[in-house]
Amino acid sequence: MGIVRQQGFTLVELMVAVLVMAAVLAMAVPSFESVVNGNRLTGAANELLASLQSARMEAIRRNRRTVLCLSRNANSANPTCAPDNAADASGWITFVDLNRNGTYDDGAAALLRTTTAHEAVRILASNGVPGQVRVVYRADGFARGNGGVTLLAGAIDMCLPTRRPTENVRRITIGSGSRVSIERRDASGACAAPPDPT
Repeated sequence: MGIVRQQGFTLVELMVAVLVMAAVLAMAVPSFESVVNGNRLTGAANELLASLQSARMEAIRRNRRTVLCLSRNANSANPTCAPDNAADASGWITFVDLNRNGTYDDGAAALLRTTTAHEAVRILASNGVPGQVRVVYRADGFARGNGGVTLLAGAIDMCLPTRRPTENVRRITIGSGSRVSIERRDASGACAAPPDPT
């Protein structure tokens, strides 16, 4: 009877394989983190854009004022608009403003849509957005700025305080009361309220 030899890895071969895997992971994780964060920002920005467009269409269709306001509790049973100048909104709500007071009141408003962003995403609005929390579309489909006289020209940022990705902001710009666009911005890893569009 001959001797049976066991085939397998030596300890040195196993350590080399572990070191190679660690090097590959060290290169892949930052790239993967950038992709995940970029997707979070893009998803939130696209959802806000869709909500703004929906609010505008519903204002025209229903011949009533509709409001999109930033919210701290968008997915609760009774969502509310965030107070003016709030910098800690976690989402937004869209509703028909039946009593024309700009806030969501049960029975005096018809809720159209609620949305929350990922907990790491900061939502910040420019001074041109009334109260830095509210976009109100009138029945003609135009949003008005502070004071309700001029057409709204403002911006809302979706931001992650990180350098991964380097373009850590998705800016939703509202121009001439109803034109809406999204752009990527590099804010050097910082999050601050955006300036009004010029």
